[in-house]
Amino acid sequence: MDKNMHFKKINYTNKEFGLRLAMLREQRQLSARQMSLDMGQNKNYINSIESGNNYPTMGNFFDICSHLNVTPEGFFESGETPIVLNEELIDLMLQLPQKTRDNLYIMLTDLAEKGHNPFF
Repeated sequence: MDKNMHFKKINYTNKEFGLRLAMLREQRQLSARQMSLDMGQNKNYINSIESGNNYPTMGNFFDICSHLNVTPEGFFESGETPIVLNEELIDLMLQLPQKTRDNLYIMLTDLAEKGHNPFF
């Protein structure tokens, strides 16, 4: 594995996962009952996940993504959950030497004042 590869940290509670599933399902105008049956599950399977009472196995999660025509990564990219949590960013910054933190602060201040994002 590439040592420079970074992974996103995803923290979803059962309830948040269920709400995301419901949103994606409703966008595709699918009923929870029909989706459950189409996946070979009991008629209440999707409802139990959406209500936060159940969590899918990894295999079932992949089936859900396939049924919704989204990638597993796309399932979590709602635009509402930040990729980097503020606390996580602060923890990483505190691990840097003071001079590096000072330089990072100057760079971030400059970017914020100019109102642009050169990374995207």
